[in-house]
Amino acid sequence: MTRRAKGPPKWLEAAKKRTPGSAGDSWLSRSLSRAGVLPLQRAEDAIREGRVAVDGRVVTEAFTPVNASSRVSLDGQLVSLAFTSRVLAFHKPAGLVTHGSDPEGIGTVFDGLARVLPEGLQRFGWHAVGRLDRDTTGLLLFTNDERFVAHATSPTTHLPKRYVAKVGADVTEWMLKTLRAGVDLEDGRTREASAQARGEREVELTLTEGRYHQVKRMLQAVGLATLSLHREAIGEVTCEVALGEYRELSAEEIAGQLYFTPRS
Repeated sequence: MTRRAKGPPKWLEAAKKRTPGSAGDSWLSRSLSRAGVLPLQRAEDAIREGRVAVDGRVVTEAFTPVNASSRVSLDGQLVSLAFTSRVLAFHKPAGLVTHGSDPEGIGTVFDGLARVLPEGLQRFGWHAVGRLDRDTTGLLLFTNDERFVAHATSPTTHLPKRYVAKVGADVTEWMLKTLRAGVDLEDGRTREASAQARGEREVELTLTEGRYHQVKRMLQAVGLATLSLHREAIGEVTCEVALGEYRELSAEEIAGQLYFTPRS
């Protein structure tokens, strides 16, 4: 599983070390994990232990550049770095954090996902696509393809995300109209949103941006305290699996419902 560490991410440090015109289109540990050969940490360990060779030469640096023509072996056996874009839809329970570690000991979404993945999918390096707060439930996507992370989290993609919040007061039409038009937060005005009431004290809010605690802050701006929050959908993909379970999306769903062209 891929976990978010403190400080600059390793991929950024690696990119800074790369020289212009480098022949490598990726680096070794990432290529092994996204192809499902070994999860990222185990790939890094195997490289450091001298168990991986590139074009017949043992390497011990995880950020060794590799490309489509590289011949890579693990423990003397050739492995393929070819990969397809995979996306998992996970129903996040409350309590789990989207960080790589949890000092409170409740657990992370990576731990939750690992508990339900079959052995074949355990070998991939999975990236959480965006975040959900500890107390927020609902749809969280994971992928082995960093391009999809960039696509789904980019402010220019405008990928819609639908939330349902239970709130501490009755919802008025003025509140909904204000939310739809956008509200002023400390980090700027929000984009226009879709907002509607579901009963007297429940709000459905669809956003095309993803700021820190945005739903809760928008509701607070119109006088509504958030009692619970659930993400129902991303793009046209809905949270259809049981709490704590997952399903893998098809290439057709990734393209048609998340507006991303998967690598196949």
